[in-house]
Amino acid sequence: MNALGNQMFDKLSKELDFPFKRTGSLVVCFSIDEIEILNRLLKQGEENGIEGLRIINKDELKKMEPNLSDDVAAALYAPTAGIVCPYEMTIALAENAVENGVEFKFNTLVMDVKKVSDGFEIKTSEGKIHTRMVINAAGIFADNINNMVSRNNIEIIPRKGEYCLFDKSLGGVISRTIFQIPTKMGKGVLVTPTVDGNLLIGPTALNILDKEDVTTTNEGLEYALNMGKRTLRELPMDKIISSFAGLRAHPVNNDFIIGEAEDAKGFINAAGIESPGLSAAPAIAKTIEDIVVNKIKPNIREDYNPIRKGIPKFREMSNEERENLIKNNPAFGKIVCRCEMITEGEVIDSIKRPLGASTLDGVKRRTRSGMGRCQGGFCTSRIVDILARELNIPITDVTKFGGESRLLTNKNKDGIE
Repeated sequence: MNALGNQMFDKLSKELDFPFKRTGSLVVCFSIDEIEILNRLLKQGEENGIEGLRIINKDELKKMEPNLSDDVAAALYAPTAGIVCPYEMTIALAENAVENGVEFKFNTLVMDVKKVSDGFEIKTSEGKIHTRMVINAAGIFADNINNMVSRNNIEIIPRKGEYCLFDKSLGGVISRTIFQIPTKMGKGVLVTPTVDGNLLIGPTALNILDKEDVTTTNEGLEYALNMGKRTLRELPMDKIISSFAGLRAHPVNNDFIIGEAEDAKGFINAAGIESPGLSAAPAIAKTIEDIVVNKIKPNIREDYNPIRKGIPKFREMSNEERENLIKNNPAFGKIVCRCEMITEGEVIDSIKRPLGASTLDGVKRRTRSGMGRCQGGFCTSRIVDILARELNIPITDVTKFGGESRLLTNKNKDGIE
């Protein structure tokens, strides 16, 4: 799935207008003894049809990536590897889905799923839904959903990964994604440029119990940084601008769980999709599409449109392009985020698009406002104002990520917001 999905990204990123770059990757080892592990990975990759794989020695490696640690002995080079912005990709897919007739039900908790004669009855916090088929892509909660329907229980363990993000001034330290020799817990801590020019180090891998625990820890971040220091010759700690954690859906069977439940026909799992689930995702989707088509034989939509256009990125335009954009919409002439050079026009566009942003984080993930060196110190108040105005809500109802995450609670004593 990883190999097949990788091949689909060039077309997908072009159609849906999300950032994707084929940078290549390296799996490095630190001793002559470990080269045998690289040879096993090379053979496995060749069996899976990966093109261009080869082992490179230390001299060639240092020419390719001069900032690697002197302790690096050799590496497995994969030229077809790439980097992508996962949240921009997800938003692009969702917006295109809406344009093609998909209905989203947010803030809706699935409480039970029952098999009935002609499909499934789903009990939710917002009422019941009747459907012919269910596709279970619930991430770390996919076992909960599956076990409501099928006696073939599955178990998903949340595996926490912590990351450190560095300022764009370090984005050119390396040009490829650098892995270390994988362990039984996964591909290990990597060092990689991002598509937006930052440097990213992580993730750690720790199995936990709480499926909603995305807190960072001193121990986890310190471990990630120490592993990063092993890969790179120098790592300026004063360039860290943010840290965060995410949870991977680790299945106890150590493999993706894809396909129809044997005792619940029409219920399809896409469960346990941990790394490399992101690059495998397009191939997983095609596999599930084939199951659905064979099952219910739907008609092909003649008006299906695979093209989605993203928000104009002012920071990437020429001055001539900027001038033309501002003539058509003066809001693009007002910078609201200095670090990332995001305009008011981009923020408004992010709010008014299909599945538009309604929170500070929603705007952030669509535009990168607040992702720069100051981490929202300059732009937060301005974007809160724009959200309140465009959504026509009180400024005190604007939240960071929904729920009760309000940024402002009341007016001050002079009545000034």
